[in-house]
Amino acid sequence: MTTFTERLWGVSRSKRSLVCVGLDPDPDLMAVPDVLEFNKAIIDATRDLVCAYKPNVAFYEALGRPGLDALAGTVAYAHSVAPDVIVLGDAKRGDIASTNKMYARALFEVWGFDATTVNGYCGGEALEPFFEYEDRGSFVLCRTSNPGATEIQDRELSEENPPVLYYQYIATRAREWNARDNVGLVAGATYPEDLGAVRARCPGMPMLVPGVGSQSGDLGASVRLGLDADAFNLLVSSSRGIIYASRDPKDFADAARKATGNLRDEINRILEQEGRHWSEN
Repeated sequence: MTTFTERLWGVSRSKRSLVCVGLDPDPDLMAVPDVLEFNKAIIDATRDLVCAYKPNVAFYEALGRPGLDALAGTVAYAHSVAPDVIVLGDAKRGDIASTNKMYARALFEVWGFDATTVNGYCGGEALEPFFEYEDRGSFVLCRTSNPGATEIQDRELSEENPPVLYYQYIATRAREWNARDNVGLVAGATYPEDLGAVRARCPGMPMLVPGVGSQSGDLGASVRLGLDADAFNLLVSSSRGIIYASRDPKDFADAARKATGNLRDEINRILEQEGRHWSEN
């Protein structure tokens, strides 16, 4: 059976793309009022340029039942017109195992996501219900992109020199949890050196890299430090910088395509500078 990590690498290679487009509908910013119409237009404009779409579940929940209907329609549409592209439900779920069993069932069976984001605070035993879906990916929050991440994630957990920090410990634990080749990590582009530290601890594992674009993450450093030794194993995520590249109903999809293509091209230039070539993989 093809593992989730192998599937992700397969679509990345076929599209020559590490771009993940975040589908985060904000009625105050959308060029058209209908969420599903908006998402369909973005998907149609970009599906040949991306390896993943990432709907952030909170944006749909905040819209009530109509938002949830739009989420279901978005996942179904992406699977129908771009069946090879990963649809990653950004839900950041995490609780005790009995609750996670229901979260995993909802995300993977009800919503039909190919992958999701999870919170490992309750430990690997609690996350096992996610990991048991062998063909689905679970990206563990590790080094998040927000400015306040250091408050918790930089806490020292040992007196070693240098000390082990909390986010580094999470990375090490995630590596141990990855028995089925379906566990990844979230490490933001706003902390590229820390992203590199995560990669050093977790070779062979996919990394979801938010924070590019509106959060001003360092794309070049993040790609260089996040690249894996063989398969690239990176998902570089941009949401607002792509889907709100234009707020004009006449050209928002075209603007999203242009922004997506520019990001893909810039990443591929960085790969070339690093001597990494799609044709050799």
